[in-house]
Amino acid sequence: MLEIGFGTGRCLKRIAERLGQRCSAYGIDISTGMAKVTRRRLGKAGHTDRVELCRGDGVSLPYCDDSFDVVFMSFTLELFNTSEIPGVLSEVKRVLKPEGRLGIVSMSKEDGESLLLRLYEWMHRKWPKYVDCRPIYPELSLKCAGYKIRSKEKARLLGLPIEIIIACQSNSDDLEPSSEQ
Repeated sequence: MLEIGFGTGRCLKRIAERLGQRCSAYGIDISTGMAKVTRRRLGKAGHTDRVELCRGDGVSLPYCDDSFDVVFMSFTLELFNTSEIPGVLSEVKRVLKPEGRLGIVSMSKEDGESLLLRLYEWMHRKWPKYVDCRPIYPELSLKCAGYKIRSKEKARLLGLPIEIIIACQSNSDDLEPSSEQ
């Protein structure tokens, strides 16, 4: 499993705990500072032997084709410029095994234009260094990149809309979600 944009390593630590002893987790983040925080977190939890961290960019993943069963991004896709999102999703497709899945958690603009959403976007434009994420259209981005949506859940975080989406490559034989998922 690969997490793109692992940040402080909270999710990567949980991933390592749940994968079991025979599986490995990988993480890539562009920030050296985040890697230091994550290394400490993983070290305290005793997971440094099962998680490999890499400094790099999701636009050009340093992994072989068909390497991962799962790729995960949490509040990461919306950090890329809009023009870069298709390239990131293409890279994910490249490193995913044909039956692999992509899981994303993302701020969503799909709920329309609430006052809170407009205020948040204004703050992002005014202070992008501090309000670095911005709402995007995650489902549309995935579909345009050739993914099949397996499941989608809407939620709110601090009043802002988010989406939790599981997708697979559209060339998969099992395209329709089942009621068991």
